[in-house]
Amino acid sequence: MNVTLFRQVVALQRPIRASLETHDERARLYLRVVHEGCTGFGEVSPQPRALNGDPGVDEVLGALRGALGRLREVQEREGEMPHWSRASRLGGGTPEENVAYALIEMALLDRELRRDARPVTDLWSPQGVTPLQQTFSLWDDEPWCVSDEAARVRVKCAPGALPPVARARLREVRVPLILDFNCSATNDDEVLEVVREVSELASVDAVEQPFAVGNVVDHARLAPRLGVDLSLDEGVRSLRDLAQIDRYHAAAMLCVKPARVGGLANARTLILRAHELGLRVYLGGFFESPYARQVHRALANSCVREPSDLAEVRVNVVEDPARTSSSFGVEPSVLVLEEAESLTVL
Repeated sequence: MNVTLFRQVVALQRPIRASLETHDERARLYLRVVHEGCTGFGEVSPQPRALNGDPGVDEVLGALRGALGRLREVQEREGEMPHWSRASRLGGGTPEENVAYALIEMALLDRELRRDARPVTDLWSPQGVTPLQQTFSLWDDEPWCVSDEAARVRVKCAPGALPPVARARLREVRVPLILDFNCSATNDDEVLEVVREVSELASVDAVEQPFAVGNVVDHARLAPRLGVDLSLDEGVRSLRDLAQIDRYHAAAMLCVKPARVGGLANARTLILRAHELGLRVYLGGFFESPYARQVHRALANSCVREPSDLAEVRVNVVEDPARTSSSFGVEPSVLVLEEAESLTVL
C-alpha cells in the first residue's frame, strides 16, 4: 500500500461571510491510495480553524496520522485493503477523526470501483437529479447572482437589523430561502425578528441552526413558533444526534455533511433514517473541488430530493478534473496534484 497526502489552499473567488467567520480560502486535502496497481482518491475540505464543533485543518491532519497508521495495520494484518464501508468504524468518532476517515473512505471506495471497472451508479442507483442550492450572505459586498439552476438559496445571517443592501437583494430572489444562523442566536426573539423581516421581502423555507450544537431543547421550543421549518446542520453528526432530534421534535429538516458524519456510508445511513422519521434532508458541503462535489452528487442523486450544496465552487485556480471510465467518472487533475503541497503523515 502506498499513500500520498496533498494539501491545496485555494482562495474563493466570492468570499462568503457567516456570523462568526468569513469563508475566503480553504485547504483541500487529497489522499491518493495505491494498492496492487489500483489507485483511488479521496478529498475533504476542513475549515481553517475549529468552530461550532467542526475541527480545523490542523486537527484533521493530526487525526490523519493515526488514521493512516491504523489503515496500514489493518491492511498488513488482513493481507488486503479493508472494504470501503469499514473505514468509519476504524476510528473513535471524534470530530477530527470523522473528517480523517471520511477522506480515507472516499479513496478506498474510488479504488474499489476502479479496480472492478464499475460505475458508482451500480452502488447507488440514481432516483433522480438532486436540485442545486446556492449560498450567499447578508453582508456580501458583491451582488447576488442566483443561477437559473438554483432551486433554493441559503442566506448566512445573524440576529439584528437587516443591512439595507441585503433588503434590496432579498426582494430580487425568486426561489425559497434558508436563513442560516450558524449558531449565532441566543434567544427566540432574535430569530423570530429576522424571520419576520425577511418574510416581508422573500419566501422563507426554513431557519437553519440558530442555537448552539447539541441544544435540542431550545430548538424544540423555537420550532413551533417559527411558522417555517427548523433545520439543523452543525448539530447533526451521528444517529444518536438524530435520535435526540426526533425525541424532542427539534427539527423538521437536516443538513447532512459527509465529512462531518464520518463519510459517505454514514451520511447515507443518516439520510435514509431521517426519511423514515419524516424529515426533509439536504446534503451540505465544505467548499470541495469538482472531484468531491461529483462524489457527493452521486450520493445525493440516490437518496436526496431537497436542493443541496452540489454546485461547483469558483476558486482562483484551474481545477478541471480528469475523466475516468469508471467509479465517479472523474479524478483530481494532475495539475492540481502537481501544484499541491505533498505532506508526510506516516
